[in-house]
Amino acid sequence: MTEITAPRLTPVSLRQADHDPQGFCDALCGSFREFGFGVVCDHSVDQAIIDTAVRETKAFFALPDAVKRHYHVEGGGGARGYTPFGIEIAKGASQRDLKEFWHRGRDLPAGHKFEAYMPANISVAERPGFDEATRALFTALDEMGAILLRAIARHLGLEENWFDKAVDQGNSVLRLLHYPPIQGDPAGVRAGAHEDINVITLLLGAEEAGLQVKTRQGDWLEISPPQGALVVNIGDMLARLTNHQLPSTTHRVVNPPKERAGFSRYSTPFFLHFNPDFLIETLAQCVDDDHPDQYAGQAITANDYLDERLKEIGLK
Repeated sequence: MTEITAPRLTPVSLRQADHDPQGFCDALCGSFREFGFGVVCDHSVDQAIIDTAVRETKAFFALPDAVKRHYHVEGGGGARGYTPFGIEIAKGASQRDLKEFWHRGRDLPAGHKFEAYMPANISVAERPGFDEATRALFTALDEMGAILLRAIARHLGLEENWFDKAVDQGNSVLRLLHYPPIQGDPAGVRAGAHEDINVITLLLGAEEAGLQVKTRQGDWLEISPPQGALVVNIGDMLARLTNHQLPSTTHRVVNPPKERAGFSRYSTPFFLHFNPDFLIETLAQCVDDDHPDQYAGQAITANDYLDERLKEIGLK
């Protein structure tokens, strides 16, 4: 397999959605159908919110290791708080990823029907602004995700608001990622080849090189988004729902060249999930003679599917 370094994903401007919603959804979902990935420019996430969250992210990961480990929840499956370096492993991989990360989820009121599925978020005493900054970014990306799902619904021939009630209380997660400088010549990579579990992923901070997606031809395509753009990809839950009309594509984060090995890489993917009780069963619109239902009789709740996959990647 070869690596293709020239960017081939054409960015789509969210501004187009205001005056040409069909054109916007056709362009974005055309990229999804071909690559499983799309790039959105002029998105609605406020840059000040991004900058504050990134600043707090860098400050947290700069804390001493013993302090960070205080926020690791043993037996929590990485659902909230800190996951130390070298724990997560891609499904089927032999080497663990070269990363550490923090998870923030949805804030629920006491007694909420989904509180058994969504643990409470964790505040960082050493960074008084951390909780507020990450909450603001979670909210902004959650709202942006709803906009993109409306475009996807239109593309699939569904009512534009079809996904709204399926994700409005979703078990979504904001991941603050730190890939530390590379020491020596490690056997593993920053993130092994994998597919995402969720509905769609919204990724900020992908400007630093390393993200690659596997094409239909088996080549590795480097994702090189414009500064400030949002990278969006289809997750396994949506691929399953659409009978793989919208594919969840294998991707990875490779180690940097030697001249960049001494630099950290940060990114803030938002994993948008269905509500825990949402039943994932193939959409009728995505089944025909040429595309028989790959999951006939295999409906599964979003929470049960998530549990299965978290066990596969070593988080549960």
